[in-house]
Amino acid sequence: MIRTLLACAALALGGYAGAAWLTHDFQAWTAEGARRLEVALAPVAAPAVAVAGPGVPVQPLPQLVGDGRSVRVVEFFYTRCQSVCLSLGSVFQQMQATLQAAGTDAGASRVKLLSISFDPRDTTADLAAYAARLRADPARWQFVRGADARQVAPLLAAFQVVVVPDGRGDFEHNAALLVIDQRGRLVRVFDLAEQQLALDYARWLAQGQRA
Repeated sequence: MIRTLLACAALALGGYAGAAWLTHDFQAWTAEGARRLEVALAPVAAPAVAVAGPGVPVQPLPQLVGDGRSVRVVEFFYTRCQSVCLSLGSVFQQMQATLQAAGTDAGASRVKLLSISFDPRDTTADLAAYAARLRADPARWQFVRGADARQVAPLLAAFQVVVVPDGRGDFEHNAALLVIDQRGRLVRVFDLAEQQLALDYARWLAQGQRA
């Protein structure tokens, strides 16, 4: 009887310790939750991959996002997507409208939107057409792709973006709003439903606050 109780206690302690480790002391119960916590605790520098797009010459991503002035809200998408990317596009349209309505407000004027395609089939022309359909203001909302398809995987890995081909020419992928600070560091990850929170946080950072 005593041996049984001791064995059960040992199993319970082992399970508790394992759960605590896997969930960062129970602060994150899912992989996405863990990702958000890890980024908040340790910002991730943008990887040195080359990107380009409409009105954006080939340049390292850290150069584009780490200008020392602007804060960016970033999404990963592809132009042929007919599912979650449509929701992402709608969220970014709403964010753009909010920023435009804010006018010369210091925080809003220093927040930019960035859509990054992970699909090697997407060309600069594809991105331009997609941006036009969404009525994106190029001064506030930019679209880029990996200048070299081989660099897309390291970019996704750095930001923990999961992309899985579905075998029919499309992709399954996680969707989130990523906030990158003036130094080119990923500092927060928000859910799509938290678009106002993500935008407010970006504007707060743009006013000179530190993550």
